[in-house]
Amino acid sequence: MSVLLQLSDSHFGTEQTPVVQALEALAQQQKPDLLVLSGDITQRATCRQFAAARVFTERLGAPLLAIPGNHDIPLFDLTQRLFHPYARYCEAFGNVLEPTHSSRDLLVLCVNTTRWYRHKDGTVSSNQIERVASRLRAAQPGQLRVVVVHQPIAVLRSTEKHNLLRGHAEAQQSWASAGCDVVMGGHIHLPYVMALAGLARPMWAVQAGTCTSSRVRAGAPNSVNVLRWGGDTASGCCSIEQWDFSAAKQTFVCTVVTEIHPAHSSD
Repeated sequence: MSVLLQLSDSHFGTEQTPVVQALEALAQQQKPDLLVLSGDITQRATCRQFAAARVFTERLGAPLLAIPGNHDIPLFDLTQRLFHPYARYCEAFGNVLEPTHSSRDLLVLCVNTTRWYRHKDGTVSSNQIERVASRLRAAQPGQLRVVVVHQPIAVLRSTEKHNLLRGHAEAQQSWASAGCDVVMGGHIHLPYVMALAGLARPMWAVQAGTCTSSRVRAGAPNSVNVLRWGGDTASGCCSIEQWDFSAAKQTFVCTVVTEIHPAHSSD
């Protein structure tokens, strides 16, 4: 079985030390095979914040796939934003803005949905949609097919519609037809698993809350997702666990478990 730990919106510069320590303990306990960090790694894209984030992720002890979020492009340094928007991100996390991972159990494809000319909104272009779809169609049998974006591809609350990824409808249709199972995102600091309707095959949006930041939403404490798939999952069931930080216990606790059944598991 493969274990994927999804972190999002760490917003280093606003991180809380007890939460950071508890998350390191959770990673040591769960021993993930892969870490996915779905954007907004820093609060203001400073060199110091990126360096702190890099040290933190290295302590988690697993291979990392990361993408930038809108906060990871300098906001007030206009020269940097216009001419070198990803320079600080790349210095900390490498020059590949859309990394991928392929193993026996997992195919994970990251998509950079940020744009230097947008403050918050994210965009997925037609070229990005087709490139991801082509790679999805080439997935190996048995792989869970995961796409990672920053802004959400689907929302539960009507009040969050303005945060939807631009191009989300086209992406949903194309990626589902190509065999995608899960689209992971962050940005709005609200965790949920949502089945997407009206597509060629079952596909789910998996959203993560903020993993370490003090910028939590009402009723949504710091949280991460743990996804389990493959190996002895003969039933074709993928487990997605939401782990919330408990201030009383000073640790992360599993609060919600969602089981999904990807269509290709029974093909």
